[in-house]
Formats: sequence, C-alpha cells, structure tokens
Amino acid sequence: MDGCKNYSVFSEANRTQGNSSSPLAYMKCSENLVTGWYRFEEAAGDRMQDKLVLMGRCRGRTSWHLGWLNGTQPTVAEGVVTLCFSGPKNCCAWRNIIKVKNCSGYYVYELQWMPNCSYRLCGNADACKLHSF
Repeated sequence: MDGCKNYSVFSEANRTQGNSSSPLAYMKCSENLVTGWYRFEEAAGDRMQDKLVLMGRCRGRTSWHLGWLNGTQPTVAEGVVTLCFSGPKNCCAWRNIIKVKNCSGYYVYELQWMPNCSYRLCGNADACKLHSF
C-alpha cells in the first residue's frame, strides 16, 4: 500500500508540544492506534516532532512516554528512521523503528500498535500560534 495515498490523519491540537495537561485532564493516548500510515495535519502540525518532547506536554494524564523522531525528517530518497519515546529518566527510554516517507510536500509515518496507554505521538505545531491572545 502506498502511504502517500492511503493514510489516517492526526489533527488534534492536544498533540502539540505546547499542550500541557493537568492531572484531571481527559486521558489521551495511542493505545488503540491501528498499524498503518499516518500524517500530521492542521492543529497537530505538519510532521512528527523531531526534538525531545518535554514531560507533561502533548498528552493526557497517563501518557508518560512521548513519541518523537530521533533524527531528521527524511529526504525523498531515504526511508527508515528511529522513533524514540521519552520517559521520566531517559529521553529515549523505548525505541521502535518506523518507516517515514517523504511524499514531496508532506510526510507520512508507518506506525505500529502501541503497547499501552502511556505512549503518545506528538506533532510539531506550536500551540502559541494556534491561539490569539
């Protein structure tokens, strides 16, 4: 299947690094993620975060392992990069190899099922740009 033509979308603003949640916030996680291709759009940004995501961001109250690319977004010719999940004591506590495809203007990510609700994938949008003050 061509990921550039067949993908699901992450568009939620709560996937931004600027989103922080209180302990009483509604739980957000990637536990029910279906294996397949995904694209970040709209309020979530236009790609997966490629810098360490700070604890307490991009999450609901139980998501302690926040997904980010450990490396740069690939060129059209490249393909496989490492996805890291940060933890309380380690910025790359759990690793998973995923496929990332440059579709000449946007990126898609072939993601796998997440082991439990403590894992969440983060987009690159800046929450401050999403709101007018």
